[in-house]
Amino acid sequence: MRNSKLWQSIDNFQLDDKNSEFTFTQRLARDNRWSVEFSRRVISEYKKFIYLCCVGYGEITPSDAVDQAWHLHLTYTKSYWIDLCRDTLGKQIHHNPTAGGVQEKEKYSGCYDSILTVYEKEFSEKAPGDIWPTNEERFGNIDYKRINLSEFWLVKKPNFNRSTLALLLLPGLGMLFIRSDNPVPWGSLFLVVIFIILIARTVKGGGKKGKRRGGSDSGCSFWGGFWGCSSDDGHSGCSSHGCSSGCSGCSGCGGGD
Repeated sequence: MRNSKLWQSIDNFQLDDKNSEFTFTQRLARDNRWSVEFSRRVISEYKKFIYLCCVGYGEITPSDAVDQAWHLHLTYTKSYWIDLCRDTLGKQIHHNPTAGGVQEKEKYSGCYDSILTVYEKEFSEKAPGDIWPTNEERFGNIDYKRINLSEFWLVKKPNFNRSTLALLLLPGLGMLFIRSDNPVPWGSLFLVVIFIILIARTVKGGGKKGKRRGGSDSGCSFWGGFWGCSSDDGHSGCSSHGCSSGCSGCSGCGGGD
């Protein structure tokens, strides 16, 4: 480990206020519909991410779960800027939005690959897959929106596979063999074709996790949700341009929503 003393300080850092009836851990669990135990594990990984931002491994990107902990911690302004950055790290770690675009997307993908590599090197173990998914999963399944659950119901999209698709198509295909006065039931055939097209579009567009999305990028698009971080001391952090840094030997981090 490059800086065991720094890691010990970060690992001992407390995000939960013992006098609070609703702690940071509980809020993180509620906001993401996680168990409290999983939330604790994410916080532990968030601390590792912060450590890796500080010790000079180059530009890195957090997993989405870790990024959620980072987002929430930034709202606890005194805890983040004073207790963590000033008094524990001795530097400021900023969280900046990306400039957007295909080049930025590719950089963040590379930054995420980097952190999975240096994580194992620094902590002598692989990052846990349920918190640090593969690159494909990290950037292919994060189309999130903020909603009010008191006004909306959430229904999970079906994850179609070949067996499910076959079962859905059987009733429609059976209609082709219904005897009628007409030699070919054209109306039924037309409905079946339309049904097949709709199912095929659903499978292609939303049935596979981890598939990268193309198209143009804007500030409100899928890829426009990426974030980066930078440090005021000139020795750590990604610039707002993504994973490129303004000095040689700098380390940094970037995240994505």
